[in-house]
Amino acid sequence: MFTIGEFARHGRVSARMLRHYDAIGLLRPAHTDPSSGYRHYSAAQLARLNRIIALKDLGFTLEQVRHILTETVDTEELRGMLSLRRAELEAAMVAAADRLSQVEARLRSIESEGRMPTEDVIVKRLPAIRVAELTATAASYAPEHIGPVIGPLYEELCRRLDAAGVTPTGPGVARYEDSPDGDGAIVIHAGITVSAAPRPDHDFAIVDLPPVERAATIVHRGSMDTVLATSQTLARWIDAGGHRVLGYARETTLACPDDRELWVTELQERLG
Repeated sequence: MFTIGEFARHGRVSARMLRHYDAIGLLRPAHTDPSSGYRHYSAAQLARLNRIIALKDLGFTLEQVRHILTETVDTEELRGMLSLRRAELEAAMVAAADRLSQVEARLRSIESEGRMPTEDVIVKRLPAIRVAELTATAASYAPEHIGPVIGPLYEELCRRLDAAGVTPTGPGVARYEDSPDGDGAIVIHAGITVSAAPRPDHDFAIVDLPPVERAATIVHRGSMDTVLATSQTLARWIDAGGHRVLGYARETTLACPDDRELWVTELQERLG
């Protein structure tokens, strides 16, 4: 048997926490001295303590913990519950990291206000290209809606091109347009440059994009999660020059290594 201090040390918790768990009936001592009131715990009780702490750390309330333990959940069921909760927390962490990236992108855009690096913008002609593409719809043009759609689109497109024996001959080209439903949604075309001719057995589209006689272009370096400042620099240049744009910017991937921070993407705005 262990004193409350010894049991707290072995369980890596505080004696105060153990007293609280005793008071609410969540973890009773194995023995309480009737004369002194001293609590004593057994090593076998560490298993229950571990379950309590794990469940609490995963976001369950103490009342929920009590219910779970009262229902005598076995080890496999508990492992499944904890795995599910862990997945939920991991998803929340990813979402929080995405939100942080967007906040940082907005901050960089604010910090760049008043600076007009016009040498970064190049006006040029874009040649006609042929792309294989897949299309899907995102709820809006916001990064948190575009990212989760366009990433899987490209993964699936690469898989289908490989299965069809079609070899890319140039960069990826993403383009966007408003949904014809008029609901604010955005149609995403995730494309990769190819030279293959369309075939009826292809499970992807092959589209010939016409040349663009005048396009304002700027190169963005880094993840597309942080493209906002670069995109707004291009927008300010266009506005300052009194230009008119036609449609959404087209994105041409110049480099796409595994490290997203090393991506190089050219934003291309068609000038009217």
